[in-house]
Amino acid sequence: MMKAWTLAARPKGTPVDSDFALVERELPALNEGEVRVANRWLSVDPYMRGRMNDTKSYVPPFQLGEPMQGGAIGEVVESRADDIAVGTLVTHVAGWRDEAVLPAAHVRPLPDLGVEPQAYLGQFGMTGMTAYYGLLQIAEAKPGETVFVSAAAGAVGSTVVQIAKAKGMTVIGSAGGAEKCDWVRSLGADAVIDYKSGRSVVEALGEAAPDGIDVYFDNVGGDHLDAALAHARQNARFAICGMIDVYNDAKPTSLKYLARMIGNRVRMQGFIFGDFKDHAAFYRDMAAILKDGGLQHEETVFEGLDKTPQAFLALFTGGNKGKMLVKL
Repeated sequence: MMKAWTLAARPKGTPVDSDFALVERELPALNEGEVRVANRWLSVDPYMRGRMNDTKSYVPPFQLGEPMQGGAIGEVVESRADDIAVGTLVTHVAGWRDEAVLPAAHVRPLPDLGVEPQAYLGQFGMTGMTAYYGLLQIAEAKPGETVFVSAAAGAVGSTVVQIAKAKGMTVIGSAGGAEKCDWVRSLGADAVIDYKSGRSVVEALGEAAPDGIDVYFDNVGGDHLDAALAHARQNARFAICGMIDVYNDAKPTSLKYLARMIGNRVRMQGFIFGDFKDHAAFYRDMAAILKDGGLQHEETVFEGLDKTPQAFLALFTGGNKGKMLVKL
């Protein structure tokens, strides 16, 4: 029997425990070309909050009463696919459960890059690719430029900080609390703003970047986006990755400095991980940064399938440093 988390009710505002239900389902027998995977690691990510709403977006909403989805690493324990042997570790998107039966085309064997399996849910998976492509392709960040990164102690943000430093950029990060700020500095950030200090982000960024910023990597929205607009240099580029500040709240971000986009010719572009299909350059670059000692990582790990909703909800209260994972 498979155990899986389902959406029991669509959240109103911040999700609560009663919005989730753990169910048991019979797994089907394998057809030709299918595999059965026992999950070892699950990823929970802020974007999943949007899938809990019954609205049209770039990914379909979760269906009430049906197993939820998310990134996962698992071991193939049964196979009727010629090219995937039993024992193979694979990545796939049938997370929020302990087992899954999937077409072989829907799983991908882990590359051999000398990292731990769960890294393919973090810096060598969707998290790292989001950071890499957002910074270097969407924002077109270049050596010598000044980059501002919000949620710099999170999974994506901390990876952006390290890629930017490896590429010769000046980096200003934002994080909540002294411990997280110290960690972001240890990653190489040239300055760190503590957004929980009571000081406005606009004022703090002005002090950290008196000559302005060339690039903003946005994971937050809200007052961080306002601050980036207030201090954007001419021809600055903004990569809009996420806006966790507004995911549980219908109020819009203020954008009170939006008019500065005109005179400063600021380019702002949203993007998602699925926009990028060719990952060869990513793996090559990240492996080189790792070899040179330029990649550190932190994981916040919840143990057990039953803790998955708890891990997810902790994302919205700053409960993670680095990548949030569930270990089965």
